[in-house]
Amino acid sequence: MTAADTHAAVLATWRIEQPRLITSLSRMLRDVPLAEELTQDALVAALEDWPSSGVPERPGAWLMATAKRRALDQLRRRKMLARKHQALALDVEREQAMPDFDASLDDDIGDEMLRLIFTACHPLLSREARAALALRMICGLTTGEIARAYLVPEATIGQRIVRAKRTLSESGLAYETPRGEALSERLASVLEVIYLIFNEGYAASRGDDWMRPQLCHEALRLGRALVGLAPGEPEAHGLLALMELNASRAAARIDTDGEPILLLEQDRSRWDLLQIRRGLQALGRAESLGGEGGCYVLQAEIVACHARAETADATDWPRIAGLYEKLSARVGSPVIELNRAVAVGMAEGAEAGLAIVEAIAQEPALRNYHLLPGVRGDFLQKLGRRDEARTAFEAAAALAGNSRDRDLMLRRAREVAETRRAD
Repeated sequence: MTAADTHAAVLATWRIEQPRLITSLSRMLRDVPLAEELTQDALVAALEDWPSSGVPERPGAWLMATAKRRALDQLRRRKMLARKHQALALDVEREQAMPDFDASLDDDIGDEMLRLIFTACHPLLSREARAALALRMICGLTTGEIARAYLVPEATIGQRIVRAKRTLSESGLAYETPRGEALSERLASVLEVIYLIFNEGYAASRGDDWMRPQLCHEALRLGRALVGLAPGEPEAHGLLALMELNASRAAARIDTDGEPILLLEQDRSRWDLLQIRRGLQALGRAESLGGEGGCYVLQAEIVACHARAETADATDWPRIAGLYEKLSARVGSPVIELNRAVAVGMAEGAEAGLAIVEAIAQEPALRNYHLLPGVRGDFLQKLGRRDEARTAFEAAAALAGNSRDRDLMLRRAREVAETRRAD
């Protein structure tokens, strides 16, 4: 194995194992920032050791063992005399004595991960900082991925995370799953974190793969755990419904080469009917709890319209456009307005959809959002304005962070140009 191969193996393993490492160390140390620091130390150790010694047979266990040894060293260096710290050190020593540090010996990662997200979403932190901190430290998303999710500069997210880590470290916040009012106080932020984890898995903002299934699975697991923790919260059921219904299309979203297949072109026989039923059941539960106007419930209702349509032509686009209008009024997001433009374009024609796109074209949040020129190009193509459409698709390709998105936009630009020449 070459040095480059080893380096890639280290980064791939660390990306998969990072949430588990931070979760396990946070449980032991009751210190989330310190847990993240020791996880980073384990990565550095792997980058230094594996090129000469080779990739271990169980790389995740190696990282866990290294991180826990460093946690023990940290406790010893601090010479903690308090009884609590002595007990923690003994716990670490006992785990250190376990053979091979098998990650499967840890408690269920779903529950522990959720507890850690609740800790990071403490009201002492600003709403924006809570989600950014959880997504970066606990869920393993990069600062760039989080910035793209929020459509803000990467430096802004970086500053939020630094400030949040400092606050979290200095405040001594409890590592806990809150109950009652405390749970409700943090619930919106926790839902947002799970939602963004799923979105990054469902449509990766960067890299060579259009989807990151592991993130989708993680978000679904967290969503199911959250519903068990807060069974009376309609938005928890709404988010779970949204994720289940979207995930039901996963097998039909890419071809054998990993290229994207857009919604209207998908083979609906490949949609997962069991997952659709689960999603519709969760949506029904959310509505029975009075959540019809909730942000996640409205989005789930939109996806349910697609799930119920046996063919693309049978899609109830007027209803979808109406649901997006309600959602836009509730949230006030230019991204939702862009999605509404697509639905209006399908229901009323490309001219009507393009009018909405032009109305939001100067929104600062959409300045570097590749789907804005992508949607605009689609409408222009339908209206026969091919030169403008090609330019729009090329602009979308230049902004796309994911290579599959970029290739899709370039392919559409070529198709428009070829049609123009044929005319």
